[in-house]
Amino acid sequence: MNALPNHSQSTNQPSSLQPLANHFRSFCKRFALITLAFAATGSTATHAQNVPILTPQKVKAVSTDQPTFKSTQRVLRHAVFFSFKETSNAEQIQGVVDAFAALPPKIDTIIDFQSGTNNSPEGLDDGFTHCFLLTFKNEAGREVYLPHPAHTGEFASTLRPHLKDVFVIDYWGTTSDNDQNRELKHAVFFKFKDDADPAAVKRVEDAFAALPSKIDSIKSFEWGKNNSPETHDDEFTHCFMVTFNSEEGREKYLPHPDHKAFVEVLKPVLDKVRVLDFWEDGYKTK
Repeated sequence: MNALPNHSQSTNQPSSLQPLANHFRSFCKRFALITLAFAATGSTATHAQNVPILTPQKVKAVSTDQPTFKSTQRVLRHAVFFSFKETSNAEQIQGVVDAFAALPPKIDTIIDFQSGTNNSPEGLDDGFTHCFLLTFKNEAGREVYLPHPAHTGEFASTLRPHLKDVFVIDYWGTTSDNDQNRELKHAVFFKFKDDADPAAVKRVEDAFAALPSKIDSIKSFEWGKNNSPETHDDEFTHCFMVTFNSEEGREKYLPHPDHKAFVEVLKPVLDKVRVLDFWEDGYKTK
């Protein structure tokens, strides 16, 4: 027996069973939706049990390799060092420094500028005496700066008669919320042996980057590999920039056992090293 009318019957005359059939189909649809929603909720709850809740403290710990310092922005550093001719006097050299410091208002892609004279006690400066650290947001900013008329014109004309040698390293760094009012910069440059094992070089990088967590007089730290498009790097490939807020902080760092242990990791793969320290002398723009 067929409990429902055939197609012709349902088309030509209403059936008393039609409302009941419609109600049954509606109920089935609602039941299916409720079942799916329950399954989805159960799946989400199960998945959530396997995912850690990222509080702000946990996010910070996961997202930075150096939890001591909060990195806020990736920036391009342009580190420049000069040695001057013996025939150039103090006034002429100061004229070069002043001309360099006058560039940021003329070239708006320079977002930060620091300069100072070398005061490293280590004797590894190779005769360089004047230090400059320029910051750009990106490579495009550097591309505006290098050929800019203010850089290649007036400043270059002031520099050229007195310049003995120049050393330039560029690297990616990070801004820090831990900036000091007046910073003592400790700039360290390495060239590794040509046959150095990349794994051994990586151990040096990691060991240096671990020092801030071991030596509390380090107030900020960044490092990077040279990416300068110029040809003044003297074959150095790595720059490590360590910041102190006093000479006492540096005096604590240099003989520190953890620093000495790092040097032992470095020695087997090191070809040459260059070190320059400087107080930023009032030209810091930010």
